[in-house]
Amino acid sequence: VSVLNCAVYVWVGGILMAVVLVTGGSGLVGRAIEWFVTEGGGKAEGEEWVFLSSKDADLKDRASTEAVFEKYKPTHVIHLAARVGGLFLNLKYKVDMYRDNMLMTDNVMECCRIHGVKKLVSCLSTCIFPDKTTYPIDETMLHNGPPHPSNEGYAMAKRMIDTLNRCYRDQHGCNFTSVIPTNIYGPHDNYNLENSHVLPGLTHKCYMAKQNGTPLTVMGSGTPLRQFIYSRDLAKLMVWTLRSYDEVDPIILSVGEEDEISIKDCVHEIVKAMGFEGEVTFDTSKADGQYKKTANNARLKELLPDFKFTPFSEGVKESIDWFVANYETLRK
Repeated sequence: VSVLNCAVYVWVGGILMAVVLVTGGSGLVGRAIEWFVTEGGGKAEGEEWVFLSSKDADLKDRASTEAVFEKYKPTHVIHLAARVGGLFLNLKYKVDMYRDNMLMTDNVMECCRIHGVKKLVSCLSTCIFPDKTTYPIDETMLHNGPPHPSNEGYAMAKRMIDTLNRCYRDQHGCNFTSVIPTNIYGPHDNYNLENSHVLPGLTHKCYMAKQNGTPLTVMGSGTPLRQFIYSRDLAKLMVWTLRSYDEVDPIILSVGEEDEISIKDCVHEIVKAMGFEGEVTFDTSKADGQYKKTANNARLKELLPDFKFTPFSEGVKESIDWFVANYETLRK
């Protein structure tokens, strides 16, 4: 039996079962987990999965959060819901980014404690690591200095998840932990040209260029390096974390350093998958941003040495096929 399919069960009313509540269930990662447990063979016998969106509960509100916990009575929780945004939003709304994320964290964690949730897995981000650091980054370096000033509100709120995981363990014996993925891509992403991340943004731009018969212009030189993880791989690893990873310390979920890829190579894969045959140019007058943000996945490889990541070209092709098929209704 694969370790990915070893369920954690509890007795509920004389029936052996687990109720897994996923907050942020309509987002990129939530939809990938839903795919894994409904279509990807990831659901174990005796499990019920509940995927929440912001329409189901306002997790910033304590009463609303308590009501949804009372309704579903979860035994396990994956907490993905967050207020996120690009550079502009992080700069302009630092207080809102901090308060909204802290309110969600506080309400979800305290409801997990009150309702006796057996396991809580929350999601962090590599962008919350210290601004001035050495590479590759690993799990021990999270609090080794202040984050970049541009997103300090969001970053400090997310760092507090790690702190509170230990506090809840020490005071209440709770089994809370967190994961730190690198750059995520896949179906159900946000493809808005103004505030999307690099891969969905380039996907949408390439699609528009193909439709309009115009050149594809990429901002920057294309030389920066990034580690990309396919959302469906991340889904499998998050379910593994829920079932099998019982340490309080966060774990980086990422492809290896050897799989770092340049933005220029990303563009090549997108162009190939989209069937775009027009001109591609790089506007070097635009800033590149940070050259690299390499993360070390040694801890993951130690615990799951046989896990196979989806090859980047294959993941990009699947993502673009989904994008084209769902263009009229996707987030853009």
